[in-house]
Amino acid sequence: MNTSNNTNYKPKDFAELLGVSVKTLQRWDREGILKANRTPTDRRYYTYDQYLQFKGIETESDNRKNVIYARVSTKKQKDDLQNQVTFLRQFCNARGIIVDQCIEDYGSGLDYNRKKWNQLLDEVMEQKIKTIIITHTDRFVRFGYDWFEQFCMKFNTNIIVVNNEELSPKEELVQDIVSISDDFSCSLYGLRKYKKQIEKDEEIAKEIQNKDKSDN
Repeated sequence: MNTSNNTNYKPKDFAELLGVSVKTLQRWDREGILKANRTPTDRRYYTYDQYLQFKGIETESDNRKNVIYARVSTKKQKDDLQNQVTFLRQFCNARGIIVDQCIEDYGSGLDYNRKKWNQLLDEVMEQKIKTIIITHTDRFVRFGYDWFEQFCMKFNTNIIVVNNEELSPKEELVQDIVSISDDFSCSLYGLRKYKKQIEKDEEIAKEIQNKDKSDN
């Protein structure tokens, strides 16, 4: 589920976001506690601003940061990185979004130890980030994006995904898959090496035992 400032949520998604049941939302709608919006076909929906208001955050006085986040896997992709940044700045300018910070990151989308990425998440938890703007979900994280999106929403941070696949280098997916294979191979090699060492130690222990018996 991608989010933007104009996102509309179905009752089920909005209930999950608030941590309540759909029946509770229906009751709140009837009692005027949290009124649902209606489509021309009379379907209920909710907005991100309603979420912020429910959390007690005034949108007009919200002075948290709008952050552009761009990422590529290697330094060789510097041009791809700059293309992302240029595109996102143009996107924000066209929509009147003031960019407070631009983060240019290098590292695999499978790497959860990216320093700049972790610093960004720390600021999310510190309630310093209003919006994160990215070109594609895999620029933020290769797998598990939905979980991180919900994590950010819990701290009232909205992620705008522009969904420009042209700025999501396809060769990176191959590199990430290769890196998983390499890590797995290294792990297997380490286990085999460890097993051989154990077997070697056991042989040495048996030799010492046999030697002690013969000496006695």
